[in-house]
Amino acid sequence: MRVDLDTYRDAIEAELRDIVRTDEEAASRLFGMLQYHMGWVDAAFHPEEAPKGKRLRPVMCLLACEAVGGAWRGAVPAAAAIELIHNFSLIHDDIEDNSDTRRHRATLWRLWGLAHGINSGDALWAIARTAVYRLSDHGYPPEIVLGAARRLDETCVELCIGQYLDLAFAERQTVTLAEYERMIAGKTAALLSASVGLGAMVGGAPPEIVAAYDAFGRDLGLVFQVVDDVLGIWGDPTMTGKPAASDLLERKKTLPIAYAMAWERARGQDELAQVYSLPEWDAATIKRILSRLESVGARVYAQRRAAELHQRALRHLDSLGIESPAQEMLRELAASLLDRNA
Repeated sequence: MRVDLDTYRDAIEAELRDIVRTDEEAASRLFGMLQYHMGWVDAAFHPEEAPKGKRLRPVMCLLACEAVGGAWRGAVPAAAAIELIHNFSLIHDDIEDNSDTRRHRATLWRLWGLAHGINSGDALWAIARTAVYRLSDHGYPPEIVLGAARRLDETCVELCIGQYLDLAFAERQTVTLAEYERMIAGKTAALLSASVGLGAMVGGAPPEIVAAYDAFGRDLGLVFQVVDDVLGIWGDPTMTGKPAASDLLERKKTLPIAYAMAWERARGQDELAQVYSLPEWDAATIKRILSRLESVGARVYAQRRAAELHQRALRHLDSLGIESPAQEMLRELAASLLDRNA
């Protein structure tokens, strides 16, 4: 029987809406900002069904729980906590990247200012921590609840390390491929790893099984970011919701740039390093960078690397010998991350 992901998403959405709410009038505007970011209300706090994303991480959490034989409905609080952590990081990421839009709408900080943006992100992080404790309402023992909370806290530290490295790389002329992979291991892979690993843990899997799901999620997170890097340079703005070549406009040292710079260094060249040392860029500069990336095969390299990481992720699943509809759906979602265009 095929897994009905809409049933998962409906349960996750109901949990999220029950968590991100308040009956206190004084706090209603803060929660209104959070609900705007989550896609439930418009900027005037009127109900709206705006784009929310696919809730990929919490869905994968529930799939891992079911794949190892657990009752997925009991894991919904953990899945909701993961989604809230993801969204706290997006609120802060929009500020740090000076992003005006997300999912074709104005970002929270752009509407209400930096101070409210920072405070809202902090609030969502704290709410995420309270969400995971709701596992106790489903009968999970204290050691499981505390273990889940610890895992999410450790993941938040990794997220912040990855984001720090991403910001720091923007101030440097060159970044090695190893440095790049360390950055995305924190920025993107850590939360996907926690998503499936936590699902397996809450589902009652032994440590060695949880470790395999952790590894699967980590490699899949690397896939996600590498594909995101390709889209950040060559993606269709009507699909991504971001300007064309947005990562170049922000001077991000993503995988295509890191690869191209390594390619040049190996040949005693430094064209890109010189471009990145320029204080200002114009349209001609962006065109020059795009031309250089194509000439050294940076896009092809990134696409090939994403495919390699995808195969490595699947090997972790295959090593478990688990055959179930939930496990098969994890494989399908992994394939969709490799082939996405937004």
